[in-house]
Amino acid sequence: MRTYGQHCPLAKTLDVMGDRWSLLIVRELMIHGPSRYTDLRNGLPGIATNLLADRLRELEQAGVIRRDEAPPPIATALFRLTPRGDELRDVVKAMAQWGIPLLLHALDQEGEEFHSRWLGSPVTLYMTDTAPDRPPITIQVNTGDEPMLIETIGGAVRARPGHDEHADAVLSGPPRPVIALITGRIGLAEAKAAGVGYTGNLDALRRIQPGVAATA
Repeated sequence: MRTYGQHCPLAKTLDVMGDRWSLLIVRELMIHGPSRYTDLRNGLPGIATNLLADRLRELEQAGVIRRDEAPPPIATALFRLTPRGDELRDVVKAMAQWGIPLLLHALDQEGEEFHSRWLGSPVTLYMTDTAPDRPPITIQVNTGDEPMLIETIGGAVRARPGHDEHADAVLSGPPRPVIALITGRIGLAEAKAAGVGYTGNLDALRRIQPGVAATA
C-alpha cells in the first residue's frame, strides 16, 4: 500500500481509501449489501479484473471489507463491509452530496455510464417524507438500465430495483433531468420539456421532493 508518510488522520485515511476505485467498491457494497466478485465488476464499468482483485485484497487487509465463503447454491465468496467499513457511510454520502451539481453536467459527456441503482444516493440525500403519518407511497422510475422504485418506509425514503404495477406514479426519462427533478434542481414543467414523462398522482412526487420542484 502506498502511503503519504504523514502523521495526519486525513493522510492516513487516504492511505487506505485514496486509490482509484476503492470508494466506489465501498459504494457498491453500501447499495447492494454482500456481493459476489461478478456483482462488483458489473457495478463498476471500466475496472480491469486484476485491478478489482487488487483493490478487494487491499480493502480486506485494511479491515474495510471481509470475504465470506457462501454455501450452495451461491458457492462463491461474498464481500461485505465490516463495521469499520460501514463507518464510511456518512463520508460517502457527504461526497455524493457535494458531487450532485457536477453530476448534472457530467451526464452531457459522451461515454458516461449510468446505472439505475446509483439513484440511491440522490434519493436518500435529498428526499424526505413530509407526511410520514400518511400511507406509504411508491414511485416507479424508468431510467437507465432497469426500473427503480422510490418508496417511503417508516418516515424515510429509499430506492431499490423493482417494478410495481400499482405504483402511485411513474417517472420516465433520461437520467440527467430525472436526477435534476428528484433533487429539486428543476420543476416538473422543465423536466417534461427535457423529455421526462410523469403519470399518476402528482401529490406523491410533491410529498417527497425537495426545493423548487416541490412548490412548482
